[in-house]
Amino acid sequence: MKRRHEQKLIILSIFLLMAFNMPLLLLFDSASDIGGIPLVYVYFFSLCMLSILVSLFVIKIYYE
Repeated sequence: MKRRHEQKLIILSIFLLMAFNMPLLLLFDSASDIGGIPLVYVYFFSLCMLSILVSLFVIKIYYE
């Protein structure tokens, strides 16, 4: 894997560590919901989906 792709994945993992930090998660822990789903779940699973898509994009560029 090229060095710049490794760096992108490291930056992504550092971003995820900060995004899943407890004080930031507590900001989304409220009584409001979106379509019947609590806001903290929407935040958590959208971050998971975003990280999977970004890592897939970085890895796909590597193999081309």
